Amino acid sequence: MAGNAGPKRQDTRKFVENLSGAGKCIAVLTSGGDAQGMNAAVRAVVRMGIYVGAKVYFIHEGYQGMVDGGDNIKEATWESVSSMLQVGGTVIGSARCKEFRTHEGRLKAAHNLVQRGITNLCVIGGDGSLTGANLFREEWSGLLNELLEQGLINEEAVSSNSVLHIVGMVGSIDNDFCGTDMTIGTDSALHRIIEVVDAIMTTAQSHQRTFVLEVMGRHCGYLALVSALACGADWVFIPEMPPDDGWEDNMCQKLSENRADKKRLNIIIVAEGAIDSHNKAITPDYIKDLVVRCLGFDTRVTILGHVQRGGTPSAFDRILASRMGVEAVLALLEASTETPACVVSLVGNQAVRLPLMECVQMTQEVQKAMDEKKFDEAVRLRGRSFENNLSTYRLLSYRKLDSELPNGEEEEAGDEEQCHSSFNVAVMNVGAPAAGMNAAVRSAVRVGITEGHKMFAVNDGFEGFAKGQIKEIKWGDVGGWTGQGGSLLGTKRTLPAKHLAKIAEQMRIHNINALLVIGGFEAYVGLLELSSARDEYPEFCVPMVMVPATVSNNIPGSDLSIGSDTALNAITDANVEHLTQKMKTSIQRGLVLRNENCNENFTTDFIYQLYSEEGRGVFDCRKNILGHMQQGGAPSPFDRNFGTKVAAKAMQWITRMLKESYKGGKVFTNAEDTACLLGMRRRAMVFQPVAQLREETDFEHRIPKEQWWLKLRPLMKILAKYKTFYDVSDAGQLEHVTRVRPKDFQPSV
Repeated sequence: MAGNAGPKRQDTRKFVENLSGAGKCIAVLTSGGDAQGMNAAVRAVVRMGIYVGAKVYFIHEGYQGMVDGGDNIKEATWESVSSMLQVGGTVIGSARCKEFRTHEGRLKAAHNLVQRGITNLCVIGGDGSLTGANLFREEWSGLLNELLEQGLINEEAVSSNSVLHIVGMVGSIDNDFCGTDMTIGTDSALHRIIEVVDAIMTTAQSHQRTFVLEVMGRHCGYLALVSALACGADWVFIPEMPPDDGWEDNMCQKLSENRADKKRLNIIIVAEGAIDSHNKAITPDYIKDLVVRCLGFDTRVTILGHVQRGGTPSAFDRILASRMGVEAVLALLEASTETPACVVSLVGNQAVRLPLMECVQMTQEVQKAMDEKKFDEAVRLRGRSFENNLSTYRLLSYRKLDSELPNGEEEEAGDEEQCHSSFNVAVMNVGAPAAGMNAAVRSAVRVGITEGHKMFAVNDGFEGFAKGQIKEIKWGDVGGWTGQGGSLLGTKRTLPAKHLAKIAEQMRIHNINALLVIGGFEAYVGLLELSSARDEYPEFCVPMVMVPATVSNNIPGSDLSIGSDTALNAITDANVEHLTQKMKTSIQRGLVLRNENCNENFTTDFIYQLYSEEGRGVFDCRKNILGHMQQGGAPSPFDRNFGTKVAAKAMQWITRMLKESYKGGKVFTNAEDTACLLGMRRRAMVFQPVAQLREETDFEHRIPKEQWWLKLRPLMKILAKYKTFYDVSDAGQLEHVTRVRPKDFQPSV
């Protein structure tokens, strides 16, 4: 990724001095359609702004409030953003404003800001809102001169308010803004969609029904595409990928084949802006009528509408918006007269600042490409993340026919696999269960079959491997696995060291040519043990790769693990339900979160008893131990999608390694880089030899020696009103981010 890296960590005091917001005024507004997580962003801007010594103002009702002024622009206090983190929508309001689009309207808005000394503006909205903000910034000096000529302000006001700094954050459930992997609100909208799909699946399977779901996305098909990946939909329609002529027959044929395979449910997802190759709208009712007429299936239509904007924000959106809000304030404080307006974006798991108008221009180019029917170009412009989603969906939804088998070979009739198998690949789960494991297994199995392999499932981890609990698994066997929690293969914490001879024997018996391990810390250690035993057991001299899946997110070599997002949402939901009930009283409540092993003396019971005793007569205290509920439940959309794509990438790596290591009629490799872990490192998915990760591992405590999320501690402390400062050990959040241009983007997943 290109860009100029900023300076390294500086002396702490110098950093704090540079961050001073004394004498500065910051205003925050939300504009356009509301999105879950906007309130978290507003809260972060207010509290970070106050922390650095600036005055922070709410602008209620978006640009309309800026134009109208008066009570619409109010100074914010620390307490004014309390209890809004978990609230959906935007509590400071959003409104369409035709007047701001006029020169006169912007003149009124400038006057209202100058009266309060506001020269730093944080705008949370879509590309239209951010474009308006940039125009406002470009006209700023001219607007001040006009106000001076009209006698509404004096020379001193012009001098002290000479430059307007703009920072944007994209709040849009459609995820239609180029330059960021995710916009605020997108993940929460996916939660609403998947909740509906999961509920529908129960009734649909009972009655052998076909459901057609319309989701939002007038110009962008992200919600439809990722929802289709997350629920294993049979067909998806998005604006960026109009189906070829004859799609009606192809879709009906696929639905018919699925029903013949005893699949009781068909799901078709349609973006509201879906079109065919002739720019004709594809509507849910048209699809329903088509299925009923051609197949006679019981078919229902569900249009989700504004349900997708509702509800509380997901854990992902709360964290994303909070990080973006803090970064926005830092960007405003560091801005100079030459600094262009920027937008805070997410790339991988990193918050970065990008030139606002370059991102807006690229977003507009997507629509231009679609209008010109350059759909491949539109997909490319959407970014690597969108491309990966689309290619993964195509890979998983396409089942080869007999006539397409290599060398004209044909498989046996019935439920036999549809592809020629060159190699035998085993897939297994190891460690504690984590939501999203099943999605990863499904993806691995289907991609493996598509790549031409014979797939084998190992039950109950390494223990089951040693006992020979291995069987072939086919395309239809993993149908409906995406949304199921836990591990359908079964998983145990047993390490392979004591069973190496038996595991090697089973690999020889089943002629296993490659191994995919999906799991937690035991999976990582297990792969280390297998690769270390290659000299003694040649059966382990095959490509082996691990995909991290654990709620603990403690695997070296990967910033994220499958299952951790679902666990965060379980914790968030439990706390929301608890606090919602408590907040109905007039007494304010606090929340203390404790890790189960953080301190052997300050246990949950001790803290509960301490607060109960010291708070007697002042406040009451309750305790709640979440336990294994964090591992259970249906996986979140993020974990379904992450597991699906990471496992697909792992299988493609296995195919490549198998081809490279196949010599003399067999697979053999003992190279260090053929026993790898696939993990997300900052902004990219990387295959890393497990042997090289030893040095990064604290085996005693079962954690990586460095954990990126610890650098979020200063952010948490500031937003929770700790008396804190950024010291050297916590300065990671303060490092200047790499500035990159949108065309240089290579988002990871």
